[in-house]
Formats: sequence, C-alpha cells, structure tokens
Amino acid sequence: MGLEQVKTLELPVVSDVRGNLAVAEGGALPFAIARAYWLYDVPSGSMRGGHAHKSNQQILVALSGSFDVVLDDGKARRTVTLNRPDRGLYIPTGVWRELENFSAGAVCLALASEPYDESEYVRDYGEFLASANR
Repeated sequence: MGLEQVKTLELPVVSDVRGNLAVAEGGALPFAIARAYWLYDVPSGSMRGGHAHKSNQQILVALSGSFDVVLDDGKARRTVTLNRPDRGLYIPTGVWRELENFSAGAVCLALASEPYDESEYVRDYGEFLASANR
C-alpha cells in the first residue's frame, strides 16, 4: 500500500435547524468498524501516532479543532490537515502516520478495522522503511 490509497472521505451529514449530524456507518466506509477511540487534551507541541499498521486500516476524523497528519509510505511524505467533523482521512495498512499541531480543544476520533493488537504495530521507523522498500 502507499500514499495513493490514502483518501479523504466525505461523511454523510443530516442537517436541519437543530444542527448537523455526521454519520459513519455501513457502506459509507471502506471497512467495518471493529474499534473506535479518540485523542483529546493533547498538550501543545506534542505528537501522537509515530507508527504504521501491518493489517489495521483506520479513518481519522477531527471532531473538534484541528491537527495535521503526516503520512509516509517509505517513498514519499505528505501532510493532511484535518479540521472538519464531516471529513474522514482513510489510512490503509503500511502507511506511517504522525499526528501533530493539535489546536486547543482538538479531538481526534479514530475508527479502526481491527481490535487492538500490539503485535500488528510497527513502531520503529527504520524497521518500517526496511519493510516498505522491499
């Protein structure tokens, strides 16, 4: 997999005079959700992520505030800013990610295709590069 598989997803939104409701379900996503978690109260200047996944796919959503997602497939890097709760960033397996530049009050929702399994994380960047360039 590579950066060409990373894409921004427009989540369905239901709007009326009471406000907006964004939906993440069924056929609107490239995988069935097995786990959801969120990051919040990230201190200014801190970074999250710093890993790739061997089999897990993810969608990241900025529920509140903004943050940058630095993506790397071992050949190229690109940065995507997330700042809308109706947009998700699909990250396939084999893509290194770092989350940085969190605004005050930012909340990052992560939707994952698999339950947590530490053994499927690649946390060493050198190991990631070696496997990405095979």
